[in-house]
Amino acid sequence: MVGPDGALPLPWLAGPLAHALRTQQGHALLVHGPQGIGQFELALSLAQSWLCEQRTGDQACGHCASCHLVQARSHPDLLVLLPEALSEALGWSTDDTASDKASKAKPSKELKVEAIRAAVLFAQTTSARGRGKVVLVHPAERMNMISSNTLLKTLEEPPGAARFILSCGAPQDLLPTIRSRCQAVPLALPDAEVARQWLASHQVAQPEVLLAAAGGQPLEALAWSKDGLDAVTWTRLPRQLAAGEAGTLATWPLPRLLDAMHKLCHDAMCVACDAPPRYYPPAALPKAGSVAALNAWSKELGTVLRHAEHPWSGPLMVESLVLKARNALAPRAN
Repeated sequence: MVGPDGALPLPWLAGPLAHALRTQQGHALLVHGPQGIGQFELALSLAQSWLCEQRTGDQACGHCASCHLVQARSHPDLLVLLPEALSEALGWSTDDTASDKASKAKPSKELKVEAIRAAVLFAQTTSARGRGKVVLVHPAERMNMISSNTLLKTLEEPPGAARFILSCGAPQDLLPTIRSRCQAVPLALPDAEVARQWLASHQVAQPEVLLAAAGGQPLEALAWSKDGLDAVTWTRLPRQLAAGEAGTLATWPLPRLLDAMHKLCHDAMCVACDAPPRYYPPAALPKAGSVAALNAWSKELGTVLRHAEHPWSGPLMVESLVLKARNALAPRAN
């Protein structure tokens, strides 16, 4: 969101924010792009700009009472809908989230229909501060069919001055009818140098390595760094797996380990086909392996990924994955 100094915390969003505010026509926007580049942050900045009470031009001033309320996550005319599993991480914990946490229930990853119904009622009430009402839904692809249809009815017949922002990383997973009723705000990967400098300002060592590892997504790279995954560990991983060494991989979340292996498989195929790798430094990759073996490994990883939430026996699963990685990465016979 826009800070008190009028600046955005993610510098690459300034252009898309200005463009969206300048060209906005309908009552609903769909902010979409690759994960880890700031869809939610852009959506929140849009909401803040719409609700700002001292706007100069289009963008929020960052210091009026309304902007302070958005920054404090307590604006009466802004409703942010997040799955329970995301709300705490993004700083938007609700009473329902706290109650769910106290009951030790596993936080839901879906946007429940009850929340969407509450949003519809919220949009129909009178604005408390007179600048309209804003409903922000993130990530919108987490709505199930019932939730989607509930929101669709309101998007078709929007109440009063209410506006909606849907933020997502997979717009193809939304109902076509929902997409058709929203003005698209596409986000592209930020310039690599801008993202690198931003990561360096957050004390990420060798930011270019982690940025490439995260597929050019700086927020993802920063999250990895905060979790203890550094450039040295990432650079050592290909040869570690080629040697069949599990090391501390049993402590990695299974989805992250599978993601790292998928990226290694991709880069190993690139090397085998004399193409430049994308995710790992070229010098970190083992010698070219068999394309057939790498293709088979890719399919196996895809099968495991579909069941990544299953309570596998961690060490045994990691041992199996490392063994398959070693076999797939073995140098091809001359």
